[in-house]
Amino acid sequence: MAPKTMENRSGNKGISGSTLKLVAIIAMFIDHAAAIILARVLLGGAEGLMQMDMGMYRLYLVMRLIGRLGFPIFCYLLIEGFLHTRNLKKYAGRLLLFALVSEIPFDLGFAGELFYWEYQNVFFTLFIGLMVIAGFRYVDEKQWNKALRVAGCVLLAAAGAGAAALLQTDYAATGVLTIAAMYLFRKNRMLEAIAGCTLLTCMQGLEISSFLILIPIRMYNGTRGWNIKWFFYIFYPAHILLLYLIAAAMGLGQVRLMM
Repeated sequence: MAPKTMENRSGNKGISGSTLKLVAIIAMFIDHAAAIILARVLLGGAEGLMQMDMGMYRLYLVMRLIGRLGFPIFCYLLIEGFLHTRNLKKYAGRLLLFALVSEIPFDLGFAGELFYWEYQNVFFTLFIGLMVIAGFRYVDEKQWNKALRVAGCVLLAAAGAGAAALLQTDYAATGVLTIAAMYLFRKNRMLEAIAGCTLLTCMQGLEISSFLILIPIRMYNGTRGWNIKWFFYIFYPAHILLLYLIAAAMGLGQVRLMM
């Protein structure tokens, strides 16, 4: 399970990691605009919109399908970050910090409440996934026989999936297992992406559009690009809060999306 080097992934052509991250951010914003605003309109039954429901529902579905590109790209970039980070503790610390920072905006956006303990934001999923693949690397570095290493990785993946399911994080166990599966195929970026998208689609048919990430990932040249590391961390809670405030201004802030 030797990590990929920057050399065998770099090149002058194609797109950088920052561009790949922007693709995921745009997809995520479109997805959340549908999930936070359009879903409230559809569930709220605002006057004058009833005869537009089917058209708006189709728009909602299209936006959610576009949004399916976001999570597997973030998983891919999480693994890239893990392979190349110089300080795993700081990397994990940032994920956990913004998981906590993002929780109130996330609860407002998706549940209409300041505190909603039954659904946690995706940073928790990414953090747990990072811990699982860090465990994979630890097991791989041990001088154990192959059967014992495989058993160790299976137990780590099961523990991570169980933790995500217990905490009810966004994408839950499926999200953690997606990160684990993609990490195992990390020596070939296309197989890595296919593994993640296949697992997601098997769990939920709507995720089939996630296979479109094969295009930007195929174009990825392994370079870092612009330093926008903090942009994503800040953008995640900020855009969810902004979308919720728009919904609230429309009189739909109290419409519950979580049942």
